[in-house]
Amino acid sequence: MHTHRINEILELLQPYWLKNKELSLLEILALISKESSFTDPISQLSDEVIIYQLKMDQIGKDDVIPGIKKDFENDFKNALLKARGVLK
Repeated sequence: MHTHRINEILELLQPYWLKNKELSLLEILALISKESSFTDPISQLSDEVIIYQLKMDQIGKDDVIPGIKKDFENDFKNALLKARGVLK
């Protein structure tokens, strides 16, 4: 399980770091912390925050948030009917 998380972070970190080549790893983590509005010390920055922020950096402003995309419906009426179990 830990290997999967490390691989995911490294895969997501590469394009982010290439955009900020002049920064060190610690500076990159501080930037991720700042962008995610994380106010605690950087030593308490969790893997989940890093992964989520790196994923959010790769999507456009008008794109659907990762994790919500699978439940996304263009039509509010269909979404409501699916939520109530009327439609599948």
